[in-house]
Amino acid sequence: MFEKRTDLALEAKELWQESAGKTSQLAGVKATNHRREGYPITQVDILDQRGEEALHKPVGSYRTIDLTSFWQRGEDFFDRAVRAVGNQLKELLPNKGPVLIVGLGNRAMTPDAIGPLAADSVLVTRHLIASMPRQFAGFRNVAVQRTGVLGTTGVESAEAVQGYVSQVRPSAIIAIDALASRRCGRVCSTIQLSNTGITPGSGVGNHRAALDETTLGMPVIAIGVPTVVDSATLAADLLEESGMTDFNADKLRQSHQNLMVTPRDIDAQVRDLAKVIGYGINWALQDLEIEEINALLS
Repeated sequence: MFEKRTDLALEAKELWQESAGKTSQLAGVKATNHRREGYPITQVDILDQRGEEALHKPVGSYRTIDLTSFWQRGEDFFDRAVRAVGNQLKELLPNKGPVLIVGLGNRAMTPDAIGPLAADSVLVTRHLIASMPRQFAGFRNVAVQRTGVLGTTGVESAEAVQGYVSQVRPSAIIAIDALASRRCGRVCSTIQLSNTGITPGSGVGNHRAALDETTLGMPVIAIGVPTVVDSATLAADLLEESGMTDFNADKLRQSHQNLMVTPRDIDAQVRDLAKVIGYGINWALQDLEIEEINALLS
């Protein structure tokens, strides 16, 4: 069977259901749906080893926010998206202690730039609290790191983060990176949050050492945006939708090796979603309204 590639737990569950049959029950996994600020949210909780083996993802909670309507630019679309992200993040984070924000990825490659661009919109307070503790007593201690990529730094992201951790001593890490989706309709239209950590570079097929509680010794909350679709996965889906189920999976994979598909306006979409994530982090960590965040970042 052709293995379709996705980094989204929601899609991993869909793929399992397609292979097992609609009437089959997926043991070790609980899925729920609700809405927040008008945006649909699907929460997939992997409960035990059975769920891990079925979805090929570690035990934990995965929340996928559907931002399809975000691009319709309805009333308060940006503010509502920020609060939707912030609410989910609050549920996953410890409620006190310093936080390290890690923007993963390559700013020079647009589909992989979501991490560093999101970090640009995060309020950095660690140095302000240290120098003016009375004036910034109401702010949570936040530091930001942009790791770059191994090809330009010579340092693995996990190694770089470990160095920051030894100095900042955070209670939690929020890592932001690009992901890959199975469906074109979910590219730049969903944000996945999870409490299981992240493997840098997964969205562009360049898997590096994992950032998670096992490697770093503290909770790692991952925020990911699918910015690409693996071309072989896309081709397989299109063939199946047209009724062609008997195709050479090995040949399909070989002919599309290392080829990713991304929207033509990826630069604008990544920029907008990076701002939503950065503001969502601020909303979750600081006691500020969006207008106040705007004023502090301007």
